[in-house]
Amino acid sequence: MEPSTSSATARQMAGAIPVLSPTRQTKPMEEKPTLHQVFAVEESPLLRFAYGLTGQREAAEDLVQDAFLRLHKHWDEVENPRAWLFRSIRNLALNYLRDNKCSTSLETTTQTGEEWETKSPDPEAILGRLEAIGTLRLLIAELPEPDKTLISLKYSQDLKYDQIATHTNLTVSNVGYKLHHTLKSLAASLRHLGIETSEG
Repeated sequence: MEPSTSSATARQMAGAIPVLSPTRQTKPMEEKPTLHQVFAVEESPLLRFAYGLTGQREAAEDLVQDAFLRLHKHWDEVENPRAWLFRSIRNLALNYLRDNKCSTSLETTTQTGEEWETKSPDPEAILGRLEAIGTLRLLIAELPEPDKTLISLKYSQDLKYDQIATHTNLTVSNVGYKLHHTLKSLAASLRHLGIETSEG
C-alpha cells in the first residue's frame, strides 16, 4: 500500500508544479521601479509637459516637485507611477491656472487667439489647449534629430521649403515628403492620446 500512496503523492506534486511555476516566473516582471528610478527617467518629460501647460519654467519646476512629493506620500498605493505623475501634473496645473488668472501665461494665452478672448477665461478650456501644446512639445522632443530639425526650421524659424532644403542638403520634394509624414505621425500620436487635431 505504501508504494502506491507514495506514487499517488508524487503524481499530485508533479501535477502541481506546472500550475505554480508560471506565477513564480512572472513575479519579477511585475516589480515596480524605485522612486529614484522614476525620478531619473520621468523628471525631464514631466518638466516639458508642465511647462507646456503653464508656460512658465519656475511654475513647471514647482509643479513637478509637488507631484513627486505627493507620489512619495502615496507610493505604496500607486501601481503605475508614470501615469499617476502625468495625471497629477495636469490637476496641479489646473489649480495653478485657477489661482493665477492674471498671470503672464494666462494673459498671453487669452490674447493670442480671438476665440479665447472672453471676459472670464475658463481654466478648463485653456488647460485643454495648453495640455495639447505641452503634449505636442513632448512628442516633438522625442522625434529623431533630423525630423526635429525639419519641424524647427519650418515652424520655429518659419522657413520655406527651398530654404529648409538649403539648410539640410535635402531636395525640396524630400523636405515636403518628410515634413508631411512627420506631421502625420505626430497627429496620429495626439489622437492616440485622446487629443483631437484639425484633421479630426
